[in-house]
Amino acid sequence: MIIKHLGVQPYENVWHEMQHFTQNRTSETLDEIWLVEHFPVFTLGLNGRREHLLNVRDIPVLQTDRGGQVTYHAQGQAVVYVLFDLKRLNLNSQQIVSHLENAMIQTLADFQISAEAKADARGVYIQHKKIGSIGLRIKKNGCYHGLSLNNDMDLTPFQFINPCGYENLEMTKLANFGVIVETSNLAEQIAFNLIKEIE
Repeated sequence: MIIKHLGVQPYENVWHEMQHFTQNRTSETLDEIWLVEHFPVFTLGLNGRREHLLNVRDIPVLQTDRGGQVTYHAQGQAVVYVLFDLKRLNLNSQQIVSHLENAMIQTLADFQISAEAKADARGVYIQHKKIGSIGLRIKKNGCYHGLSLNNDMDLTPFQFINPCGYENLEMTKLANFGVIVETSNLAEQIAFNLIKEIE
């Protein structure tokens, strides 16, 4: 398992690199986890409905090929992309989503914060406020895209959309619970917990 730290990158560049990686991978290609932060952007999933974009102002909007509805990325959010051979790992789509949720839940537990997943609204929640989101694309027995966990970012732009397609869904972040951690370190902790989860 290769872990790559990409720093802060434009969303579109990393997205196309994930597509290229997945398209060209073989049965011998090692699985990779990419840790990244993005410049401000709203992204729509494959079935994302533009009606959930309420007032995007000057923040760019990208239609992507991941699952899910609309979300927001910006610096201060830990983004963990998983470029996995699901067939080799013997995982189906529901199992990998659960592993991603559990990796975030365990990471929050490492900071003494209790969080939970919801089967009817995928992601991770603290006291009914959403802190972690998931969106995946599965192709050629592999997956790409992944998860995002709000660390210490301006949450205001989430009010410009219906996050994940839900009206009035309140978002939160790790910093609201008195935890101060570098976003790159948080992403790395999620990656380590994910590796333990799938082993």
